[in-house]
Amino acid sequence: MPKAPIRVAVSGAAGKIAYNLLYRIASGEMLGKDQPVILQLLELPEMLPATKGVMMELEDCAYPSLAGMFMSADPNEGFKDAEICILLGSRPRGAGMDRASLLTVNGEIFAVHGKSIAESANPDVKVLVVGNPCNTNAYIARNAAKKVGRINAANIHSMLRLDYNRSLWQLSAKTGRPIESFRKLVVWGNHSDTMYSDYRHCESNGDAVEKLIGDASWKFDYFVPTIAKRGSVIIDARGGLSSAASAANAALNHVRDWVIGRDDWVTMGVPSDGSYGIEEGFIFGFPCECKNGNYKIVQGVEIDEFSRAKLDTSLNELRKEAATVKHLL
Repeated sequence: MPKAPIRVAVSGAAGKIAYNLLYRIASGEMLGKDQPVILQLLELPEMLPATKGVMMELEDCAYPSLAGMFMSADPNEGFKDAEICILLGSRPRGAGMDRASLLTVNGEIFAVHGKSIAESANPDVKVLVVGNPCNTNAYIARNAAKKVGRINAANIHSMLRLDYNRSLWQLSAKTGRPIESFRKLVVWGNHSDTMYSDYRHCESNGDAVEKLIGDASWKFDYFVPTIAKRGSVIIDARGGLSSAASAANAALNHVRDWVIGRDDWVTMGVPSDGSYGIEEGFIFGFPCECKNGNYKIVQGVEIDEFSRAKLDTSLNELRKEAATVKHLL
């Protein structure tokens, strides 16, 4: 018996990240080739002609798993009955733009979207915030949604998967081991240069990665700062354009693992329940396990002195960002 279609809403549907993501969702790469999807494309009114062009291209791909699609400039219509929402729509960070400026520009968007999702989407909706600063934008959306009720506010996430994927590549390049061999990697904190990529417990085919590398200075002097600054370096290299293809890939990875499951820890930006001394409610990168469409934060990971300081630095940044957007909460 054919599966019922899953409704996937995507905001910022005419943007660069969406252009790298929508075709992969429609083709079945995110939810499975046998899972039909209906795409609900949300954009600003002035971007609807470009969105129509994207829809025409999707039609011309003739994907068997694309069961339907529509576009709208109305969030309540765009998120109506959606089971998955991927929030791309925001102003991207440009060269020299600080996070406070980005928060001011984008914060109101996510307050509106959080409220509309809570009012209109499926009660069991899964929400991934990609638009930066994604942790605090997710925090804003979650607070707006909680005021309405109706949906599970623990299912509003931010995307740390890009930092996780970047970390995997660096570890593979350093050790010569294949990407798929690594397990128990963690990226803690905010999706910013305060995040902390942690391979203390990481293994590759049963071997401890710290022993494979055997060089503590590489971790402190190269690996951690390289992952933390990667986004800025890419913006500079691309002449002011932020990550698009890699961000789309990370969004797809996050949702696929959340829905389908994964036999390993994976890093997700999720609302804290107080684990690891992170104040409840902040959206923070944690090691998570995903099974049967649900997730839970992995417990019992040892936090040494260096790691504690890194987690606290990221938490303090999130506190400051929350203070900046207090008027939106």
